[in-house]
Amino acid sequence: MTTIDEVYRKFGEASEAAQLLETELGTLLIQLLAADKGLFEESNPGIAQKLVNDVNKSTLGQLIRRVGYNSETEDQMVVMFSNALKTRNRLAHNFFREHGLGRNSATGRKAMLEDLEVMHSNLFEAYKGALLLSGIDLNALTNA
Repeated sequence: MTTIDEVYRKFGEASEAAQLLETELGTLLIQLLAADKGLFEESNPGIAQKLVNDVNKSTLGQLIRRVGYNSETEDQMVVMFSNALKTRNRLAHNFFREHGLGRNSATGRKAMLEDLEVMHSNLFEAYKGALLLSGIDLNALTNA
């Protein structure tokens, strides 16, 4: 029987995956913009700080659009990121409202957990995709 603690734990795991995705896209965008500004060739702390501050103020949706416009991101990756954004927004803004009083029954909690497992998987796959754009293949690292 699924407990409410299991639901809350999986909600936290899905939220963590969303934050990992957002952080990785922000890091990638900082790298791309720093290269565009020539910051790897010549140091400019003022421009670098402004760049970091601007990226840190960005929402997940803004990061996805900006990374997509600033890199050789494949169309399927952009679609995966867009789906992750929809998933994250649903998780953060609608999940408990959609499931209503489901938390009060075993069947409802089971449905909530199954929904969260799919959401977590989608978000974590998008995170792994963002890592690939940074040159990190998480699947290869975990299988080594």
